[in-house]
Amino acid sequence: MPKTTLHEKPKDIRKTLKFLWRYLRKHSAVLLLVSVMVAVSAGANVYGTYLLKPAVNDYILPGNIPGLVRMLLFMGAVYLTGVAATYGYSQLMVKAAQKIIQEIRDDLFQKVQKLPLSFFDAKTHGELMSRFTNDIDTIAEALNNSFTVLIQSFIVIVGTFTMLIILNFELSVIVLLSFLGMFLFLRYSGKKSHAYFSRQQKYMGSLNGFMEEMVEGQKVVKVFNHEDRDFEEFSDRNNKLLEAATGALTYSGILIPVVVSISYFNYALSACIGAFFAIAGRIDLGSLASYLVYVRQTAMPVNQFSQQLNFILAALSGAERISEIMEEAPETDDGTVTLVRAAAGADGQLHECEGRAGEWAWREPAGDGTARLVQLLGDVRFHDVVFGYVPGRPVLKGINLYAKPGQKIAFVGSTGAGKTTIANLINRFYDVSGGSITYDGIDVRNMRKDDLRHSLAVVLQDTHLFTGTIAENIRYGNPDASMEQVVSAAKLANADSFIQRLPEGYDTLLSGDGGNLSQGQRQLIAIARAAVSAPPVLILDEATSSVDTHTEKLIETAMDHLMENRTVFVIAHRLSTVRNAKAIIVLENGEILERGSHEELVARKGRYYQLYTGQFELS
Repeated sequence: MPKTTLHEKPKDIRKTLKFLWRYLRKHSAVLLLVSVMVAVSAGANVYGTYLLKPAVNDYILPGNIPGLVRMLLFMGAVYLTGVAATYGYSQLMVKAAQKIIQEIRDDLFQKVQKLPLSFFDAKTHGELMSRFTNDIDTIAEALNNSFTVLIQSFIVIVGTFTMLIILNFELSVIVLLSFLGMFLFLRYSGKKSHAYFSRQQKYMGSLNGFMEEMVEGQKVVKVFNHEDRDFEEFSDRNNKLLEAATGALTYSGILIPVVVSISYFNYALSACIGAFFAIAGRIDLGSLASYLVYVRQTAMPVNQFSQQLNFILAALSGAERISEIMEEAPETDDGTVTLVRAAAGADGQLHECEGRAGEWAWREPAGDGTARLVQLLGDVRFHDVVFGYVPGRPVLKGINLYAKPGQKIAFVGSTGAGKTTIANLINRFYDVSGGSITYDGIDVRNMRKDDLRHSLAVVLQDTHLFTGTIAENIRYGNPDASMEQVVSAAKLANADSFIQRLPEGYDTLLSGDGGNLSQGQRQLIAIARAAVSAPPVLILDEATSSVDTHTEKLIETAMDHLMENRTVFVIAHRLSTVRNAKAIIVLENGEILERGSHEELVARKGRYYQLYTGQFELS
């Protein structure tokens, strides 16, 4: 018995079918050939059963042995044709289905890569991963099995009932009444089991969530002696799951036995009445033999057809969820300013150059078809910037600030003050609602996002390392970096010493997001990854908040190395990491309260002084 799974029905079947057809039509010739071969296979099954009638009437009863041999050989050829067609369409369908699934995965991944950051802020990782796993798997299952089985079952059902009516209409009335009862039972059982499976899914999620909380919070549970109460709560949820699961499996479990029993009863009844019909001369023995075989084999295609319809609906539901992501608006990019290689000519002006020669420069097109080149320096300025993630609720309110090339600018303030938002705006993860941000005198909204982000490097608080060697993770910041550049970047980030002590050095394989390294070591590799890209602008978003004081000193030293000839933005909760910043900006409720060096702000005895002396704590 196949696994019973609960799936929601698609909201718009027509729209979902239209989405799937975009992929199916690329393989329409193969799918048409598969359909023809499925029809041949099903037709051979139906026709082969009918051949029992002439075999009995024309050869067995008259005792025509040579004719019977010829008939048996012909029947064998018919069934062999069906077997060959079955083998052919199964092989073709597997290849076509996997190709279609590959194309859907490719398009989905490319689409996800183009979506704005706001989309990921609104979706959980598990929700997105389920599109690539559960939803695509249901489509693959339907294409691999349901597509062909549905066609075959439909042809067998229609062909079988047609042949039953042709062989004997009176007996067919009995069969039709029997299958009407089977259909009513399937409908009743399906409704009841669906209701119970809905409750089972609900209670299973509740129980799993409770178990996860208890496992993660075992220290708290033991400290407050909450074991007995938690067990009572667990037992209550488990009993609800027991009741729902028992009901679901009861109705789904009796489905096939009842259908089989109805089929046996139908067969026995047809055999008894058919025998009286044969004695009365209302049906010949060959027709009766063929008829009874048809009756015996009708239950399986009906059962398969009903099951495959459920799988098809599940696949359409998964396809609908995938199509919803495909219809999401991609990240817009109207920028025309690009990043190019340039060098100063004899006239002292910048000119574009080929290859890796020269330095980076911004190429800003003019209206007359010409373009001016602006040297990439890392001069970032905010001009009356207003921004809010939700319309009408501004996070930044008229921010004005500047960071000259080579300066280290630090942002401090309470959670929600707008520190990380400033970094997101520089990267153009979001665009400003009002005002402007200029980069080397050019509005960042005019810059192509890929080129803008190529000139930046970001080190986040939550460091993410990829499966691969340490060298490959560092080289992620610059895929063309040589091994010498990788080592140089690691030395700059104070990571080389601990890497050299590892058994495989730079070839040490990282897995599980760098689980075999400490938090500080992962952070140093992230800084090395930023350093190898040699960006003019570096953003460190609370890069030291989760490390010990020794590692914090290493990161501070690494940041000092990186700061040379670079514009560095530092977002930090620990004020010890920002003391040597050129300027410290104190943010509160999306506004700048203070700006100055550490000494200037302490002497001013304002909010920064309160933070520094502990009179006011960051939250």
